[in-house]
Amino acid sequence: MKRRFPAYRNLSVFLIALLSMTFVLAGCGSNNANHAANAGPSENAAADANAKPTSGDAGGKEIRIGYQKYGTVNILKAKGTLDKRLEAEGYNVTWTEFPGGPQLLEALNVGSIDIGHTGEAPPIFAQAAKAPLVYLAHEPASPNSEGILVPKDSKIASLADLKGKKIALNKGSNVHYLLVKALEKAGVDYNDITTVFLPPGDARVAFENGTVDAWVIWDPFLAAAQTATDGKLLTDGKDLVSNVEFYLASRKFAEANGPVIDIFKEELDKIDKWAEANQKDVAALLSPQLGIDVPSLELAAKRRGYGLLPIDDAIIDAQQKIADTFLNLKLIPESIQVKDATLK
Repeated sequence: MKRRFPAYRNLSVFLIALLSMTFVLAGCGSNNANHAANAGPSENAAADANAKPTSGDAGGKEIRIGYQKYGTVNILKAKGTLDKRLEAEGYNVTWTEFPGGPQLLEALNVGSIDIGHTGEAPPIFAQAAKAPLVYLAHEPASPNSEGILVPKDSKIASLADLKGKKIALNKGSNVHYLLVKALEKAGVDYNDITTVFLPPGDARVAFENGTVDAWVIWDPFLAAAQTATDGKLLTDGKDLVSNVEFYLASRKFAEANGPVIDIFKEELDKIDKWAEANQKDVAALLSPQLGIDVPSLELAAKRRGYGLLPIDDAIIDAQQKIADTFLNLKLIPESIQVKDATLK
């Protein structure tokens, strides 16, 4: 009688291998799902942007714009006027939302977007990280559009009371400079407070549950928190900072797409003038897009400046002052020259 054990043994080996491969593939799928579920807002946004075709030159026929939760760019997106004008020129506009300026400029640095908008501080951190950005234009100063908020029942009554406290903010954002200047005014050393770096959504949670003592934040998050929590405004930016919003692009894109940049700026200027004259309409337009109530957006609209302005020596000098301040505090690793990030 023939012995069949070798055949059975081979079949067993095959089945074991097949089962092992199944478990490995299942594990890979689980890891990928977990990664997607745990990815933060900026990580997902950057991944989405990277999945789209690049547009380093006009031949790409795609303009990738990064935007944040609030500003003229949001109004431009909601109205659709830029999309229509660029579509008439043969371009498609792709929009990607970011939780803050630092995350937006990180995406610009790695080539995921072409154009974006941020406050004063993020371009300085990005330039210090060798991001190939250029300044395109800016909005007027809006010092009342950002501030330091404390809970309504907080014992903190002055800027000096921030000493030894935990303060939430988005690292490298515009309000980072506000915090520095506010502490300087109060005679509190920057090292005498504990910074808790969180994006706006997480910072709101920490603020409401008492994990932090104060929150440095900008509109419309500031207005929304004031409306919902009755938080006390310890100070806004008046007499401390300018709070200027900048429009930026990657140098490669800006130098290769001058006509597109001109169209972008023209449409920004038009929508800015409309927004200044129709602030209630702006609030109603943006509320469903942003998920923020109309009264909060009306409050934010009253506190900001309107009107597109060119990049000139005065604004570059102001940015250089901020950069030098951050260098002295060792918040950036080396000295930068802001003028190097301008179009020649």
